Amino acid sequence: MITRTVSKNPRTTRGDLVNDLQRAGTKITKATISNTLRRQGLKSCSARRVPLLKPVHIQARLKFDREHLDDPEEDWENVIWSDETKIELVGKNSTRRVWRRKNAELHPKNTIPTVKHGGGNIMLWGCFSAKGPGRLIRGKERMNGAMYREILNDNLLPSARALKMKRGWVFQHDNDPKHTARAKKEWLRKKHFKVLEWPSQSPDLNPIENLWRVLKVRVAQRQPQNITALEEICMEEWAKIPATPTSRDSFPHSRVSPTCRTTMS
Repeated sequence: MITRTVSKNPRTTRGDLVNDLQRAGTKITKATISNTLRRQGLKSCSARRVPLLKPVHIQARLKFDREHLDDPEEDWENVIWSDETKIELVGKNSTRRVWRRKNAELHPKNTIPTVKHGGGNIMLWGCFSAKGPGRLIRGKERMNGAMYREILNDNLLPSARALKMKRGWVFQHDNDPKHTARAKKEWLRKKHFKVLEWPSQSPDLNPIENLWRVLKVRVAQRQPQNITALEEICMEEWAKIPATPTSRDSFPHSRVSPTCRTTMS
């Protein structure tokens, strides 16, 4: 019964199981439940957060993969990837635990669907290419289209120059409404920016997510005590990130194509 219950609903807690079994006339401890599930290859893990994918999103991701599957590595090296992220001063987002088997962390039952929201203690915009990080800018929590255009105007071209991007480089950003508004598309067209078509609800396809993880780990290790220190430490640690991975930062951000990282349920 125990294994069958958690296989059907991995978010079942040991307390739930104890109560269910007591109602059925069986007295059992939480430790016994844990031992029983471990013997079946199940352990309690934090539920992995993944993008909320509707059928239309899955089809768009498949289309993106098929169109770019055979792109040469040189094409990806000519892309400037960008994104916004929030960095917390203290604490972590709440987690849920699930019972799962090894290598089953991305099964839909074992994940928490998420959507992308603004907010947080500080909001950052950054970009990078295969040649290394570009600029990192603190934005306002409620960034609108005008603010985003100002960020691009002041920081995207300088980043491209600093990174010595080849002629015809491609700009990537996601489908946030402030990115895809008609006025913004027209502005990008007038600036002669070539924009990579991007499937919605696909932050996990963007290799800059690896860069954000490195930054957040480094910032957390320094334990900033206030917002001013948080911003200063973010800028300092971003500037230290090398163009090629190190043993400290074990991720291939200098050689990655998003089609290698697609996960679909």
